[in-house]
Amino acid sequence: MEMHQIRYFLAVCEELNFTRAADRCNVAQPSLTRAIKLLEEELGGQLFHRERANTHLSELGRMVKPHLEEVYTHSLEAKRQALDFTKLKKTSLRLGVMCTIQPDELIDLVSGLQSRHPGIELEVVDASAAQLEDRLLSGDLEVAIYCIPGQEPDERLHYMPLFREQFMIVVSPNHPLAQRNTIRPSDLTGDRYLNRVNCEFFCYAGALWREHGFEGCATVYRSERDDWILAMIAAGLGFGFMTQSCAKHPMVVCRPMVDPEFWREVNLVTVRGRPHSPAVGALVKEAMRARWLGQPAIAAKAEKERVALEHPPLELAQ
Repeated sequence: MEMHQIRYFLAVCEELNFTRAADRCNVAQPSLTRAIKLLEEELGGQLFHRERANTHLSELGRMVKPHLEEVYTHSLEAKRQALDFTKLKKTSLRLGVMCTIQPDELIDLVSGLQSRHPGIELEVVDASAAQLEDRLLSGDLEVAIYCIPGQEPDERLHYMPLFREQFMIVVSPNHPLAQRNTIRPSDLTGDRYLNRVNCEFFCYAGALWREHGFEGCATVYRSERDDWILAMIAAGLGFGFMTQSCAKHPMVVCRPMVDPEFWREVNLVTVRGRPHSPAVGALVKEAMRARWLGQPAIAAKAEKERVALEHPPLELAQ
């Protein structure tokens, strides 16, 4: 059974005339008649009684009509939804975002996506970097924005670098370390630490600090929420370790961590070789177009430099 046979059958049902049904379907009458006969052979009986000017449905025709109408209606709806999907008229996209990335950093991306692709319904999934990577590989997410410092890149994943920023020691303005321009691990010995549970460098930075003179401190508070950590820092209860973009509180100050420095490079991540929806392609383009921490995406700058090298200005080429 083919869809055009169903369409011809339904046209004859409405017209009760093979000639008018053929005109309506824009086909020659012999082609329509042949299609109806093939359908009758498949269903095992006549669908119409042809009595000169009195063509009408048979019992079998009346029985199968509602089912074929339903099949045809569903096929049209499937085509409509597929067209909307491929043209991004109405497409859902789940974007995983590392919970330590502040919403402000996504405004340019989201506004650009909404402006140029209004049919995309964006759902932002907030989770830790490790959780996002697991959900990406399992197929629960198509695309995610995160980083896992100190870990070798997974060959199954494709990474498009967006931005890079340094980690800071964050204290209240009254804290003794607030008077320093830079802070070393040894300066933190004996101080009180406010632990961000979802920090990208969790269980990784401490070992490097100890290699550079850090002798330990008391962890007095842990939280998954940066705003709670910042409130504790502002109250003078200890120091935090985060990027400046995360330390958005009027009563805290940031000082660069040095010897060693810690940087995070945040990437837009997809699974290599996995077919992606047009919405993912649109998101990638917007990520390349957007500004991150006030700068173009790292990948966009690298692409611009590559093109410039391959196609230098005429005066340089000469």
